[in-house]
Amino acid sequence: MSIIEQSGTFTLGGRSVERLGYGAMQLAGPGVYGPPKDHDAALAVLREAVESGVDHIDTSDFYGPHVTNQIIREALHPYRDDLVIVTKVGARRGEDKSWNPAFSREELTQAVHDNLRNLGLDVIDVVNLRLMFDVHGPAEGSLEEPLTVLADLQRQGLIRHIGLSNVTATQIAEGQSITKIVCVQNQYNLAHRGDDALIDDLASSGIAYVPFFPLGGFSPLQSSTLSNVAARLNATPMQVALAWLLRRAPNILLIPGTSSVGHLRENLAAAALVLSDEVVKELDQVGEIAA
Repeated sequence: MSIIEQSGTFTLGGRSVERLGYGAMQLAGPGVYGPPKDHDAALAVLREAVESGVDHIDTSDFYGPHVTNQIIREALHPYRDDLVIVTKVGARRGEDKSWNPAFSREELTQAVHDNLRNLGLDVIDVVNLRLMFDVHGPAEGSLEEPLTVLADLQRQGLIRHIGLSNVTATQIAEGQSITKIVCVQNQYNLAHRGDDALIDDLASSGIAYVPFFPLGGFSPLQSSTLSNVAARLNATPMQVALAWLLRRAPNILLIPGTSSVGHLRENLAAAALVLSDEVVKELDQVGEIAA
């Protein structure tokens, strides 16, 4: 059994994937804008990920914009049959590097076609609708109009499955009344645990939960408890944080991102890290303190 296979599997859009995947956001330049500093290194990371058994890559055409998808295509096309590529729509980048809502029918349709073209695909495995009522986190608001557009594109055969990102439980329920939802992508990690109840509800429904910023994102996790546990286990704090997420619920799929092959290998090694019940209880307190 390879290291990544030790993470287990879960169903994403009707296909079984390893629970430890790869997020492509960091392949773009600073601020997720423009080209990477080292183009060849970006290609190498993607190829190493797939060669190591990663079969789930998360991306978006508004990363760059267009940059990460074009790099993915250059590195991996033609794609392996078992590779699931997930993208997201609902935002656009301003020239000032801002993140702006893009919910109109025209914007969403164009975004799907941009993803198809830049990835070199005829159909996208999963498209997440990224809500932008508040760029910093979930905020209530109806998703009926934009989600109906994606459902129409799905009926046209351009999208296989639909997910949601940056959403509340109320919005998920509304989404499920419009179309089948196969995954939810929200911010969640050892210290940011507002979705605890939601994760359990989704698990009971067989819906994948894909935490973004599993390592803290733009504000990396910092905890003496996490550091102490990592030292005792001869692991890095980030490996422990990823292992905790894998242990947290069976429907959690991880997409940690990096632009370094060395860092990628460290992340994937988290699949083999076993946490005892006592260690898990100790780590759970990080979330309680943060709350």
